Amino acid sequence: MRVTIVGSGNVATHISAALKNAGHRIVQVYSRNLQHAALLAYHVGAGATDDVNTLTINTDLFIISVKDDAVLPMVAQLAKYGKLIAHTSGAVELLPMLEFTQQAGVFYPLQTFSKTRELNFREVPMCIEGASESITKTLEDLARDISNKLYRVSSPQRKVLHLAAVFACNFTNHLYGIGEALLKDSGMSFDMLRPLIAETADKIKERSPFTVQTGPAVRNDETTMAAHLQLLEKQPRLQEIYEVLSQDIIKNHNGVNGDG
Repeated sequence: MRVTIVGSGNVATHISAALKNAGHRIVQVYSRNLQHAALLAYHVGAGATDDVNTLTINTDLFIISVKDDAVLPMVAQLAKYGKLIAHTSGAVELLPMLEFTQQAGVFYPLQTFSKTRELNFREVPMCIEGASESITKTLEDLARDISNKLYRVSSPQRKVLHLAAVFACNFTNHLYGIGEALLKDSGMSFDMLRPLIAETADKIKERSPFTVQTGPAVRNDETTMAAHLQLLEKQPRLQEIYEVLSQDIIKNHNGVNGDG
């Protein structure tokens, strides 16, 4: 399939590479920053442009991988080409796209991406939605070429999935950062936490997070929690975060302990 990539960020970089490696042709890369477009285009053997009006019509699919609030304006500009358009956003619904074109779909990879970090795209869940059954199947066939994990996910489902991913990934990583800062302030290294983080992640590969919850909150250990809050007395923001999370764990388990 001939594919035009709209965007040059983390998701665009990984998707374009995966499609190229699967034998598809990336014909062009668009970005508002021509240097960024050219860099990605160089790696996937494509042309580059920063002008929507110079996009080639010799393509089968536009994949839009830009900031959420830029997706629909881009759909509006691309609709004139009469080609299939799919975006990679977890938060943008399909229905608003149909105001501009019936050739619309969603090609959402559920993963955290960084340009400089390689990953096995075959393990990335691909969430597909199409304006018609034929479009859905076309996008599924394309996704199947790059991933072993395919899901049909409606727009309402995808919004919940995206929300869940923010809790499970983005918020969790922020908490890692808090842990790193606390250790640094006391002359210790984040490396000391890495095995703990890895073991926690390994546990939930096979079990529900609820069943493997550990720590003072799940035990309702008031003495330890009070001591932790005392350590944070000069950091009220962190005290608030600690209290909110601890109380939620206590309420969530309601006397039912995890692994302790």
